[in-house]
Amino acid sequence: MSSRVTTQLLGYSGLLPFFGFCIGFSVMEDWPRSLSIQGFVIYSLAIFAFLAGALWGQEQRVESASSVSTLVVSNGLVLFGVASILTAQAMMASVFLMLGYFALLWYEVRISQLEVWYRRMRVRLTTGVVIAHLLFIALHITRA
Repeated sequence: MSSRVTTQLLGYSGLLPFFGFCIGFSVMEDWPRSLSIQGFVIYSLAIFAFLAGALWGQEQRVESASSVSTLVVSNGLVLFGVASILTAQAMMASVFLMLGYFALLWYEVRISQLEVWYRRMRVRLTTGVVIAHLLFIALHITRA
């Protein structure tokens, strides 16, 4: 299997836990419901940090005028993500993380020399992640 196919398979498969946690949140009660809520936020942070780390990794391969600022932005985004879950409020954390995903994609598309297929995939995956976050927020509003 090529690295492109593997990247796409892993990328799109990575959406499943977001929606799985939303399902768990909506249909379960008590401890499993709480686990789904915390799982969503922690998984979101993990993926967010992974993507920010990928941005860091891209800059290690090329020496450009924007490398220093990209490294700082990459680290700043991770700190923003961690700070979002320190609010100890899952809905607020998910709103902040959703905004972080938008910022990360905006920055990545603006500064990176991504291949067309990868850029398209990143836009689709970010759209999926944002939809999952909106669903998670809606579940909080309706079940709070």
